[in-house]
Amino acid sequence: MNIEFTSEHTAFREAVREWLAAHVPSKRLPSFDTQEGFDLHREWERTLAKDKWGNVNWPEEYGGRGLDLTHWLIFEEEYYRADAPLRVSQNGIFLLAPTIMEYGTDAQKARFLPPMASGAEIWAQAWSEPGAGSDMAAIRTKAVRDGEHYVVTGQKTWSSRAVFADWCFALVRTEEGSERHKGLSKLLIPLDSPGLTRRPIAQLDGDPGFAELFFDEVRVPAENLLGPEHGGWGVAMATAGFERGLLLRSPARFQAAAARLVNLWREHKDRLSSGVSEQVLQAWMNTERFCAATYQLVSRVQAGASVSSEASANKLFWSEMDRHLHRTAMTIMGAKAELEEGLDAIDNGRWLDGYMFSLAGPIYAGTNEIQRNILAERVLGLPRK
Repeated sequence: MNIEFTSEHTAFREAVREWLAAHVPSKRLPSFDTQEGFDLHREWERTLAKDKWGNVNWPEEYGGRGLDLTHWLIFEEEYYRADAPLRVSQNGIFLLAPTIMEYGTDAQKARFLPPMASGAEIWAQAWSEPGAGSDMAAIRTKAVRDGEHYVVTGQKTWSSRAVFADWCFALVRTEEGSERHKGLSKLLIPLDSPGLTRRPIAQLDGDPGFAELFFDEVRVPAENLLGPEHGGWGVAMATAGFERGLLLRSPARFQAAAARLVNLWREHKDRLSSGVSEQVLQAWMNTERFCAATYQLVSRVQAGASVSSEASANKLFWSEMDRHLHRTAMTIMGAKAELEEGLDAIDNGRWLDGYMFSLAGPIYAGTNEIQRNILAERVLGLPRK
């Protein structure tokens, strides 16, 4: 695919590059899975928001620049090329925000989008429940209507960013006696609500990247219902589509990692086999293929097409691609890959962190097995069983 950029695109790229050169921190920020790192990443979100760089494709009235997705892809390319901090607000700006723009009321857009854009409010996901695995339809957390409130009782687990975040978006069962996909609703819940308890979940590195959430008769204003009551499954699937599709994982993220992989290979190529070199080439080619496919999809979306099964195909591709890329890096480094500090440490353990995270890629955002089933049924027309 031949990607042609206009002079306006080129000028925009230069403006992004110039701004990032002046503002990206000289040192990498601590992990946002720590309190210190979370606070510093929130401050970075505020820095982005001051000049409306945080959400270039959002409407101007909500903190964006009113640009299209092509501009967003260009911004992402320069952002990752500059090695800028990861976005602690990604649950909000990439997943919830487009859902609010599609399903939210004018009042909800005005209330939630500006503080989301500015970093004033960081969002967590509250979907998964104990014993349900990736089966989002197996929701048992209940929300009972009581006047102008919903009273929420139940438990969520593996809630990303929930340890330090301000709000969560939750899928709850609002229709008594309903099963599976029916009778669900999506609520926007403050994480400092009375009756809501957070329990951090420590990862292998000791940092709490996730939390369990316990709801003990938590009262949530009815105005925080996103989309129709009992129609939350469709709203949640829209959010899941954003998670699997265009917004959460832009090609630039993987292209930047591939560039680092090529540099790593150059430093060690004299002792590497041709097989490892071929893996490096394959990893680089995969990221370029993903970039071309994403630009092609964006051009279709901007022409009015909708994203459906492409979201599942995208998720399959980038999760497997990321795992292969980081596995190749680990092969190149050998035992030194496990060192995070010291004279023999390579990139301060950054590759190890990336590799550990890549292993979760085929699981989060809907397991790859689920995505293959979706493609088999919706694209190939195969029976469910």
